Amino acid sequence: MTSSRISARVRQIKPSPSTSAADRANELRRQGKSIVNLVVGEPDFDTPVHIRAAAAEAIEKGATRYTLMAGTVELRQAIVAKLERENDLHYAMNEIIATSGAKSAIYNALAVTLEPGDEVIIPAPYWVSYPDMVLASEGQPVTVACPEENGFKLTAAQLAAAITPKTRWLLINSPSNPTGAIYTADEYRALADVLLQHPQVMVMTDDIYEHIRFDNQPTAHILTVEPALRDRIVVINGVSKTYAMTGWRIGFAAGPTDIIQAMDTLLSQTSGNCCSVSQAAAAAALNGDQRFVSVSVEIYRQRRDATLARINAIPGLSCLSPDGAFYLYVNCGQLMGRTTPDGKVLATDSDVVMYLLESEGVALVAGTAYGLTPYFRLSIATSLPILEEGCTRIARAVAALR
Repeated sequence: MTSSRISARVRQIKPSPSTSAADRANELRRQGKSIVNLVVGEPDFDTPVHIRAAAAEAIEKGATRYTLMAGTVELRQAIVAKLERENDLHYAMNEIIATSGAKSAIYNALAVTLEPGDEVIIPAPYWVSYPDMVLASEGQPVTVACPEENGFKLTAAQLAAAITPKTRWLLINSPSNPTGAIYTADEYRALADVLLQHPQVMVMTDDIYEHIRFDNQPTAHILTVEPALRDRIVVINGVSKTYAMTGWRIGFAAGPTDIIQAMDTLLSQTSGNCCSVSQAAAAAALNGDQRFVSVSVEIYRQRRDATLARINAIPGLSCLSPDGAFYLYVNCGQLMGRTTPDGKVLATDSDVVMYLLESEGVALVAGTAYGLTPYFRLSIATSLPILEEGCTRIARAVAALR
């Protein structure tokens, strides 16, 4: 018996690297250091007024009690309508569950379907929490490196090579955190052709950034490309990124009734239903005026273009233009082997990120956290003056290297 009181299942997972980076930046700021924080992946806008008003109205009407475990009828109806209107995806009420954020939806979908040793294919770069959520569910993450020359996207050949008899899930995030990569309908077609040959493999689509894309086109979905996969797909989404509602903690899953019912059962014995007031706000977000979405995306586009130009003008750094989300995934490979003013050799992207933080006070997240190096992630979900200051400091730090 181990001397630790913490289970082996939990000991093998680690704290979120992005949260750890943000905590370190905040600690240095408290110590009086000037910090440009380009870590946090959340909109810097206020939640739109009509959404806040719906929450206030819900409070005044007394909608502050437990709701149905799967979510209020109003919210689930709004989710059904949104999926049909925006994604051409058709679900019944009993195929929908609201959760305390999209992260909860992903974790609980994994928890109710994975047996010990089941494999989950995760294209890398990936959102930092995916592998650890698989481990916490006693599954085995199988990461597949998707290099920059492939647009950071999984190919059909890679998928076919990664599938084994133990494969339970393929997890796809489009637009991607951290790269902003977006799968096209043709790319989904190629992946679907592989999946049709392996009926044991389910697909989880993390669509949380679907509206933050810069080509004014609707985001393709693998389910509309191949409807025959419907009984094997769980759609994950939420309101946090699109409507600047990160703190409201509302996500949702849409999928086969057996999985949704199992999630309902598990959540009923763990966290319970998500916040009633937040559910009212989320319904208003999905049903209401959508102008905020297009306005905010245009601002992100301006930030992307300005920051991308500044980063690509720094010798030793390069970055593909992201098609969506609000991050730059910056290649810092040319800095490997260079020496800082105090004599430290930069051997990893973590070294680069620490150097930028300690020397110039720029907080970023190393690519190692996302499963593909040597890169760092830079969030553009902050104002242009802050982004410009961050780029100025990064350029100064890189110029000081030998």
